[in-house]
Amino acid sequence: MTDWAEIAREKQARYEISHGELDERAVVRLGNAAYAAGLALLMDGSPAASEWLLRAAQRWRASWDLGAGIDAWGRPAGAVKAALLAGDDAIVDELAGWTLALGAADSPSPIGRYAAMLALLASRRDGEAAKLADTLRERDDFPRDVGDALSAIAVRDERGASLAVDSVVRSFEERQDYLEDVAVADTALVLGELARRHGLACELPASPVLPLASRSRPARSQGGTRS
Repeated sequence: MTDWAEIAREKQARYEISHGELDERAVVRLGNAAYAAGLALLMDGSPAASEWLLRAAQRWRASWDLGAGIDAWGRPAGAVKAALLAGDDAIVDELAGWTLALGAADSPSPIGRYAAMLALLASRRDGEAAKLADTLRERDDFPRDVGDALSAIAVRDERGASLAVDSVVRSFEERQDYLEDVAVADTALVLGELARRHGLACELPASPVLPLASRSRPARSQGGTRS
């Protein structure tokens, strides 16, 4: 079994190590380490997870303000995701407004539009989110199941959201690379949280890449349906 508490301690220790002058890239690395610690603590069931997730959100926002530029949309996307997972409504609202004010919805980048989708759904601007989701689902350079889940949440399609989130979980189970090598399906958790905020019973399946507290359904059979 994975020792999530030990992984959290390792990531926390990395966060505390000096990264030299705190330029833009150093601040991003701090955000990455804090997010990894937060995810590990989430997997371990620790209430300290929220503190570290919010620390990650703050660092990623700061890195943008240090001059990340228009192509670094992963940072506002990550900041909104971290705030959603931390469960801090005030910070979610603040970061969602900030992300949209940056012009994420008009970005040609799929990650920029993804950041905007997260912000719009978090802000309950579902009509705008549904229209933007269609532009993501048509692209070959963005995960189709994530786009499907975002679209389903926007129109409150409970079954569609559940099927798409299941596919996202499976993609995390099958992948080899994770941020900071922390094998957690954070995107599925964020989608599940957005679904919950929209009143959808989008229960997550049992999976080694999800916290025990989130596993509301038994594991899928090998012949499960993909969305």
